Amino acid sequence: MNRSIVQTPLYRICGRLKSVTGLMTCNIPAAVGDHCTIVPKEGKPVLAEVIGFENDLAYLVPFDHAEHLQPGMPVIRNGRGMVVPTGPNLLGRVVDGLGRPLDDRGPLIDCPLRPVHRPAPPALERQRIREPFVTNIRAIDGVLTCGRGQRVGIFAGSGVGKSTLLGEIAKGAQADVNVIALIGERGREVGPFLEDCLGPEGMARSVVVVATCEQTPLMRVRASQAAIAIADYFREQGADVLFMIDSLTRLAMAQRELGLMLGEPPSSRGYTPSVFQLLANTVERLGNAAVGSITALMTVLVEGGDLDEPISDAVRSLVDGHIVLDRKIAERGFYPAIDISRSVSRVAHEVIDREHALAARKLRAILATYQEVQDLIRIGAYVRGSSPQVDKALELMPRVEQFLRQDIGERSTFAQTREALLAIAAQWPY
Repeated sequence: MNRSIVQTPLYRICGRLKSVTGLMTCNIPAAVGDHCTIVPKEGKPVLAEVIGFENDLAYLVPFDHAEHLQPGMPVIRNGRGMVVPTGPNLLGRVVDGLGRPLDDRGPLIDCPLRPVHRPAPPALERQRIREPFVTNIRAIDGVLTCGRGQRVGIFAGSGVGKSTLLGEIAKGAQADVNVIALIGERGREVGPFLEDCLGPEGMARSVVVVATCEQTPLMRVRASQAAIAIADYFREQGADVLFMIDSLTRLAMAQRELGLMLGEPPSSRGYTPSVFQLLANTVERLGNAAVGSITALMTVLVEGGDLDEPISDAVRSLVDGHIVLDRKIAERGFYPAIDISRSVSRVAHEVIDREHALAARKLRAILATYQEVQDLIRIGAYVRGSSPQVDKALELMPRVEQFLRQDIGERSTFAQTREALLAIAAQWPY
């Protein structure tokens, strides 16, 4: 209590609201990142953040939708940047971008506050990726093997199974803690994701940060940063953290709104320069540090199936590997709908042995050989015996598809996956 009394400010800096035109302006001496409270005559106070200033005017953006604001309303500077609760007592909880609980389990207890804005781990202090990160998904562990501390993008259109795949990995992956950020999701989808995709098993060792699509762009951006700060806390304790964000595209859209409010020049598809800086900062905060690790799975909502659109292209250049989910594969009822030929793990060679790597290349060769003649087979133009290599691929494709297909709830250990992959590769002599 004595510490709280000492830390309590003896006075507060106040100003007056000047205008509200997308951005709110206020004549208050405040730094970028400071939080302020707008006090209306009626209703609840409105929490806002300073995102810029010009001369004596500060530009404010609210965390929640604000109505009935009028010129001259008092604005109080809270005097500190954004902090979020952390600690083991946060496990199993669902919070918003400000760390306020959204579930029905009461207030957060013994969760020390931590600043959101922190630097990325120094490049030369990062541990190298040497250990495999086991997801218990055969297609990933076998052919797209990930490493502990790797940053992976999951690229797909809407409704192809991104959230389901994230939930299955969260339940089955070998990680100490899961930190999941649901950014820009439809409110209807949050409950089913927690109950069905994540389940009690996954929720028990998870922290979920939620900012749904109807919330302000500032809340959506800060929710992702709050989730990273929580994951960073557990990494500093030496834990192996699995971090998931769904999705980076909606995060980029939120930052685009803020950038356009501040008058940044739009570039391709209206994205402002700060969007690409935010994506780089987000990815670089993740990965290995001197102690602990954050293995990141980040979904990207591909617009119109175009993997070369600006956000997909930018994220692909930042991450350590990418997994592409294909709508045509999903329409066949094939789960997970991973397009192996367009997916890659850039650190796989660091975490698997030579025999495993050779088997993975052979499985890719089988798929590539089959895809070359797939159209001919479909119309009945291919005659067996024309190519021994194609004939062998046709013979092995049922086993390959059985290996890549995995029902929801099904688990496959790393040893089982490796054994099944080697058995298929042994049948491919080319």
